[in-house]
Amino acid sequence: MRRGTDMDRICLSLPTNRECSATITGIGAEAAYAARNFDVEVHLLILDSADGPTRASHARAVAALPDVPGVVVHHLDEAAQRDFLRRAVDRAGLPEPERVLDLMLPDALSYGACTNRAFLLAAALGCRSLHRRDSDCGYQVFDGEPVHPIHHELTSLGRPAADAADGVSEVTLDPAIAHRPVSMVGASFIGELSVDIGGIRELDKEVYDEVVGLWAPGHWSAEQRRELVEESFKGAGVLPFTGDHSTLTLVDPMRVDMSNIAFDRHVYERLPLPPATDTIGSDYFLIHAVYDAALPGVLHNRHIENHYTGERRTHAGFLAYQTRFVKFLLSMLYLHHVYERMADAGDTLLDGSGRLDPAPFAAFLAESVRLDRTENERRLDTVAAAYGRLGGKYAEFARGMTADRERLLDEAARDTEDFVTLIGAWEALVQASRGALR
Repeated sequence: MRRGTDMDRICLSLPTNRECSATITGIGAEAAYAARNFDVEVHLLILDSADGPTRASHARAVAALPDVPGVVVHHLDEAAQRDFLRRAVDRAGLPEPERVLDLMLPDALSYGACTNRAFLLAAALGCRSLHRRDSDCGYQVFDGEPVHPIHHELTSLGRPAADAADGVSEVTLDPAIAHRPVSMVGASFIGELSVDIGGIRELDKEVYDEVVGLWAPGHWSAEQRRELVEESFKGAGVLPFTGDHSTLTLVDPMRVDMSNIAFDRHVYERLPLPPATDTIGSDYFLIHAVYDAALPGVLHNRHIENHYTGERRTHAGFLAYQTRFVKFLLSMLYLHHVYERMADAGDTLLDGSGRLDPAPFAAFLAESVRLDRTENERRLDTVAAAYGRLGGKYAEFARGMTADRERLLDEAARDTEDFVTLIGAWEALVQASRGALR
């Protein structure tokens, strides 16, 4: 591995549990683009939870990447990730080390946990920012060249907003907060829905509207739910990139996707993501935190191309993904409460130095755990009835979901409690990670 230099380090991260050799080649080209065009050393971090033969394929793709000055590649399987985490947890001296280790690397799939591992490794590598992509995404092409989101991310991220204004197309940010740094830069995706429920819409639009509307707060009106359904999971639509546009603003969480996002270190070193297992959307919390705390961001239009992988087309993949979708719906009971409290708190979510303060987030989450579960029981009833009307594999899923009803309700609450625990451990973990990488 090539040794680092004194230039700024950034982490371009790709977590994966599936075959994605083409994505590795593409993200390698994005890392090279960043190193050539910006004064940074790019640490390309591939966190590989795939099976043995797939990891071997990925290793071949990594080995085939060109040797580019300013790019350092790290390809870590789960054993290597666990060794790093064990050292960090032990160094942190936490009261429940095994529990924290399980939250960072659970046995089940966790979108938040895989990104939290990237956050800790970025801190260990001394990076000033983390830039995340996904294994089921690719890059658009314009004038024969890949459209790399990192262009906008490195143009603005970490700069005082007032200074970043000269690098964007327009500014809609309140001048009163222009002294704050640009803490997040993001865009969305084009192509297939980000959530694999397009089949429901094809079968029955009314069922689709009813089920997707379940992720709204329970007190919303029918009209508010309809509006939410119309903009949910569609990203930036299907129209391809035709030229750059970027806005310095408070970035609306509905306008960005976690496959196309970058955070300044003063965001992810302060607050982790929810470690919930088998729950889509569990990795979006920081986007809301940045927005509600009034930290400046840049919204651009270098959208990623989203596509579905073969695994989702299998019957087992279908059942697993529907479980993740239902658990997402159940998580909303707790997260909507927290998001409302965050919106009311505004910039009191920041500490005296203008960075995210973990304490209010943990307090809001702890409050939410005590909420009555009736709303979630209604969600499960609605999904069961709707999927039953669809019949076939949807009715089969509904029967299994109903049998697992109490477990699903309990897990949604426990996932929230786990997040409180991880927030409490996060500062010590980040500090300990700096000496835990070998």
